Amino acid sequence: MDTSIFLARLLGPSMLVIVAGLAVNRATYRALSREFLDSPALIYLAGLMTFVAGLAIVLTHNVWVAGWPVIITIFGWVCIAAGISRIVFPGAVTRLGARMIDSQGFLIGGIVIYLALGAWLTYAGYFCAGS
Repeated sequence: MDTSIFLARLLGPSMLVIVAGLAVNRATYRALSREFLDSPALIYLAGLMTFVAGLAIVLTHNVWVAGWPVIITIFGWVCIAAGISRIVFPGAVTRLGARMIDSQGFLIGGIVIYLALGAWLTYAGYFCAGS
């Protein structure tokens, strides 16, 4: 199976499940996020996991083409940057995260973006690419 198809099939449904949980349980996710921001250890561990996941994506899929696979590459690079920021600047992550949690617009925007990316990657991985 092509790496792009594999990653689309992995990331797309994962994003859809995450966005479904967030949309259905907003108050719970806000509470979880506040607890997360109160723990430097969790911020650091999330940074490590995000960085490693992004690096794995980029190492296996650094594809810069004019097509849907570039979304996966960009996602990988965003994960690398997010991981680095959590590891190197945990205080800034805490401050920014607190503002984001309280922003209804950010929550809705995040849901819309994750829904669109998840739906597109699921479609591309399962329906455009064939078996």
